Amino acid sequence: MSCYFRHMNKIFSEAGLEITSSNKKKADQIIHQIVGVSYKKCSDTWSKVKEHIAADSSRAKFIAKLKSKWAEVS
Repeated sequence: MSCYFRHMNKIFSEAGLEITSSNKKKADQIIHQIVGVSYKKCSDTWSKVKEHIAADSSRAKFIAKLKSKWAEVS
């Protein structure tokens, strides 16, 4: 699970999220949902996340979606 998280510390920080062992699965599920990849397909998810955060405008949208969905489930 979440093999790509080590690459996302800055994204999580920008979104104001603190990822812990107790909420890591929730974050992983949210990210899978945002990028439209079935849960637990780590490498496919990371590929899609990279597409979403490549440009500044799409990166901002990704972070906004992440924050919004996080707030919904918290």
